[in-house]
Amino acid sequence: MQHRSHIYGVMGEFGTPEELLHAVEKVREAGYRRFDAFAPFPVEGLSEALGLKRNLVPAITLLGGLAGGVGGFFFQYWAMAITYPLNIGGRPLNSWPAFIPVTFELTILGASLAAVFGMLALNKLPQPNHPVFNVHRFTHASSDRFFVCIESKDRKFDLAECARLLQEVHAHHITEVALD
Repeated sequence: MQHRSHIYGVMGEFGTPEELLHAVEKVREAGYRRFDAFAPFPVEGLSEALGLKRNLVPAITLLGGLAGGVGGFFFQYWAMAITYPLNIGGRPLNSWPAFIPVTFELTILGASLAAVFGMLALNKLPQPNHPVFNVHRFTHASSDRFFVCIESKDRKFDLAECARLLQEVHAHHITEVALD
């Protein structure tokens, strides 16, 4: 097992989405778990090939919506019934039908903010610098190339073995990714 502290991993470059999917499947079959794939557009089946699990964004969104709605309702109740009670036209102080529009809007606001910030946090964004940005050929990842990077943090990582595996799956270029 070869692990160097200055190496982030080994990256292989591919020309088509099919080659990328095949490579990801083979890397996963080889027992690697700490690796990632990069593509210029969504590739159908890539999430399954990477073995990605369902994430927490829907639950975070639900909690944000509930917090926004409940918070909006009780803020209105507090303002109208407790802090500044005014009997207008004989209505009860807790006139909940009047609270529905604000409650609805704050539910939407809470859910959308929770979804955005939850997604950013789970994706570890913003990430202004990443070791793969040090690879010159990676500039093509946003236009016409596909990449697989096996991280050195993987318990099975061996520099020569990873390079051999990427060569077996017909990577066009294999690059060592440095940390700095």
